[in-house]
Amino acid sequence: MPKGVYLRRAGRFAWLAFAGALLATPVYAQKRTATPQKAVQQQPAALTIPSDPDDAFVALREAARKNDADRAAAISATLVDYPIPSYVEYFRIKSQMFDSSGQPLIDTPDAEISAFLQRYQGEAIADRMRNDWLLVLGKKRDWANFDVQYPQFVLKDDTQVECYALLSRALKGQNVAADARAMLVDPRYYGDGCVDLISYMAQSQQIQRGDVAFQARQALEQNYTTLAGKIAAALPDARVDGDSLATVVKMARNDPSQAAAYMGTISGNLSRDEQGAAWGVIGQFAAKKLMPEAAGYYRRQMDLGGNQWLSDESQEWRVRAALRQGDWKQVRQSIESMRPELRAKDPAWTYWYARALKADGRGSDAQQQFQSIAGQFNFYGQLASEELGNRITIPTRTTVSDAEAMAMRSRAGFTRAKKFYDLNLRFEGNREWNWELRGMNDRDLLAAAEYARKIELLDRTVNTSDRTKAEHDFTQRFPMPYRDIMQRATDDVGLDMAWAYGLIRQESRFIMNARSSAGAHGLMQVMPATAKYVARKIGMTDFSPSMMGDPNINIMLGTNYMSMVLTDLDSSWTLASAGYNAGPGRPKAWRTSLSRPVEGAIFAETIPFTETRNYVKNVLSNATYYAALMSGRPQSLKDRLGMVAPSAVTTTSLP
Repeated sequence: MPKGVYLRRAGRFAWLAFAGALLATPVYAQKRTATPQKAVQQQPAALTIPSDPDDAFVALREAARKNDADRAAAISATLVDYPIPSYVEYFRIKSQMFDSSGQPLIDTPDAEISAFLQRYQGEAIADRMRNDWLLVLGKKRDWANFDVQYPQFVLKDDTQVECYALLSRALKGQNVAADARAMLVDPRYYGDGCVDLISYMAQSQQIQRGDVAFQARQALEQNYTTLAGKIAAALPDARVDGDSLATVVKMARNDPSQAAAYMGTISGNLSRDEQGAAWGVIGQFAAKKLMPEAAGYYRRQMDLGGNQWLSDESQEWRVRAALRQGDWKQVRQSIESMRPELRAKDPAWTYWYARALKADGRGSDAQQQFQSIAGQFNFYGQLASEELGNRITIPTRTTVSDAEAMAMRSRAGFTRAKKFYDLNLRFEGNREWNWELRGMNDRDLLAAAEYARKIELLDRTVNTSDRTKAEHDFTQRFPMPYRDIMQRATDDVGLDMAWAYGLIRQESRFIMNARSSAGAHGLMQVMPATAKYVARKIGMTDFSPSMMGDPNINIMLGTNYMSMVLTDLDSSWTLASAGYNAGPGRPKAWRTSLSRPVEGAIFAETIPFTETRNYVKNVLSNATYYAALMSGRPQSLKDRLGMVAPSAVTTTSLP
């Protein structure tokens, strides 16, 4: 630890107490020591190395993932001529930087790391190594090296590294509170670096008690109780706005009505801001449960103020609760009260704000808002365009030559990516592919997308073509592989082929061997139990799960299931898309809380599950473009969304 830097202002900010607390924390960087367990790992049986180089490389990657330094070293020694030497070296070194639980080690091979970064300067793997090293340097408090390396970190997509960067600045006497507040909005990504930053800012009085309590409460809202405790420890009495608000959060997660009743007994002990924050939390969890009382809880919050102590999620659900109730005034007020960066991040809030202005008779102001997003090729861009009187059409196609596409073959990043895809290592493949796309103009992006199509990487075709700004090729963005099979399958069950393709684009991005963590398989990501159910229903007596790798079988079973779900859910594409993702029983249950028919867009925006909410919007947006491509005629997303009516029926026979 560079002691002189760390203790420079010791008298003023009680450094010794803070440093002592950090050193006592079990997540502090540990010295690697020999253990009996380590000796067991070094036995010959544990170091069996696959004879095939590709298999050995995959085994090396797994050893690095587990931070098994001995096994990584042994395997890498056999891969001296492997075609991707940078990754062989990276996996070997990375396994020496962290222990088996993922915590940084003090005695990392800094000289080797530095040499690696120089050797592979400019490549994706160098940025990945620099990301890892910055985590180690931050945890070690080696700010001299950290401050040299951080400006060279290109992607800057690691929240914990950003926290260490702010901590380094703060230790030099800079006030970083505003930057920290703007960054610390999602506890999922905090890690130890962000806890250390919050603790230091509290110790040095750059932030106040309310800031710390808010950060701890955000963690509690997402059920990260251990993280919340670590953050709260920065407070003098290690409590989150007193135990009362912590109790409100925990209670609201299970029973918002009970939490609301509890507020009646403790509100006299809370400040006005604290009361507002509590009602915001209660409103959030009530809204997620689709309780009609949610909008009322949020109205109490807005009457009290304290908006600065609402998490982003609470602010978003405040809008959704008002949408469900049809309260356009509260929709407008909720969006106007949003954190500006949050409001600007998602076109949803621009669209719903415009709708609220329109409902208030402010048509000219609404049109300006619609126009600001109508050019975007996404769900809310499409809806905004329709509000301006347009139908959904396909932009003029820009084509590239075969020569332009095949010229991409010589790019080193794409060569490495293809090797990784051949090994089914999609994480590394995508990282190399996306790194190579940096700085490309539209025509280069279209050429890269076409190259991906030629080598049958349709997910890369879609994702690459999606990046263009002014020149477009929607045959790349919305490909239609296996069209003969799809045409036959959808005709057999009377299904809209545009919807089926829209669903596949969202489910698997046309990766035939795609598998989800839950076991869903293939193009249409059909779960094994669902596949068996559908096969039995259509009289397929010889079905076995291994058949799901066949596109004929995958598409046949997937489209049959889509048809079953659509029939079960009143032929609503909105409900059926939600049912395909979350199970048909859930959208049925979500309908029961409606007090009146609502637009499909409102139903989609207020789906409680984030994954399903985004899924429905993307599937129906995709389907609208597919329909325009197939028919050559303008389309309407609003018509496709339709209306969703209340229903008392919650049962279903479908899996």
